[in-house]
Amino acid sequence: MTLLDLLVDFARTGRLGPLHCGMPLAEAEELLGPGHPHPAIRMKGPDIDGYPYTWGGLSLDVTRRAVSSIGLFFCPGSTIEIPAPVLPAAGPVAATVAREELIAAFDAAGCRHAVRGVLTFGRQSCVVTQPAEVSSVFVLPGRNDPVPDRERHYLRAMNTHRIPTEPVDAALG
Repeated sequence: MTLLDLLVDFARTGRLGPLHCGMPLAEAEELLGPGHPHPAIRMKGPDIDGYPYTWGGLSLDVTRRAVSSIGLFFCPGSTIEIPAPVLPAAGPVAATVAREELIAAFDAAGCRHAVRGVLTFGRQSCVVTQPAEVSSVFVLPGRNDPVPDRERHYLRAMNTHRIPTEPVDAALG
């Protein structure tokens, strides 16, 4: 599986490989290994909501000890590390994904998408997919980003979120 395949699948389903919103953080850590918790989690403990655990370019926000947001964060012109259970590739992969390339891949896969106006302004644009509601935010490259075409928008972030409506323990029981 390539990075582009993974991104299209995420956009279509809202799932990032084996990861999905609503799954217990403990299950995600079984798959990925221990994440790097946000400093607020280290200071206040694991019951604080809304802060991320990270694995390279992958981020999982947690609410009531369940995954409430899945995000991938890119730096155009560099590489991204995605854990092997999500993208079974050897090491870091190129993080330079042009907007036109991703939109064409969405179209080829029959993945419906629309501009998300509230996140499209200035030097950035955003599309959201349906029905999975995965947002892809694109930016013009920064001054020091080594990209092939400085006039194109490149993927900066891709994410989805669902706030759990009941405690994880009740959902599992």
